[in-house]
Amino acid sequence: MIYIVEDDDNIRELVCYTLTNLVLPTYGYEDSVALESAIENEKPDLVILDLMLPGKDGLTILKELRAAPETSELPILILSAKESEFDKVTGLNLGADDYLSKPFGAMELVARVNALLRRNKYLKNKEVEGLLNPIAYGPLKLDQVAHEFLLDGQPINLTKKEFTLLNLFVKNPKSAFSREQLLDMIWGYQYDGESRTLDVHVASLRQKLGTFGNQIETIRGFGYRFNP
Repeated sequence: MIYIVEDDDNIRELVCYTLTNLVLPTYGYEDSVALESAIENEKPDLVILDLMLPGKDGLTILKELRAAPETSELPILILSAKESEFDKVTGLNLGADDYLSKPFGAMELVARVNALLRRNKYLKNKEVEGLLNPIAYGPLKLDQVAHEFLLDGQPINLTKKEFTLLNLFVKNPKSAFSREQLLDMIWGYQYDGESRTLDVHVASLRQKLGTFGNQIETIRGFGYRFNP
């Protein structure tokens, strides 16, 4: 089940019709109040948020969804007429999983939604596999039961995207990932040569890991690799 928060009746109805017929039953809401009420009754598989809404805007709703334990891992797609890179990076850094600018094609929307649903299912399955087996490299440890990273025994304060990125690295040591692969696997969109989101997250990870952050290596002209 999918929820969309969009105050434009035509867009909301089009998205609901398209996704209901091609993906999952989709229900539309005009504002945050209606969305909150719907989530209290039943949590969806994915939420689509417009940024410019009456009352609470999309970014405020996004922050609240990420802060609540029951929706912190919920896939969220931003759908907005705002096209600047700043708006996209802001939304993604606040925890959105993908960003689609208006106007958009119905088939592209379907593809983005399907990709988010597949990736979320994949990540959940990977978390279940070997859940009781901690992964450790020197001072860095992944406690899969507590769903947290420890450095020298102390929890590291990571954002959702930082955790997912570091989780991918430590579970695939010495594997080289291209920038395109990382952006597609973590953020769900193809790298267009402009966004610096990945670099910002890697830099933040390195800083939080201290001297151990050097284990995340830059492969010039290609991407990154975790080399413990």
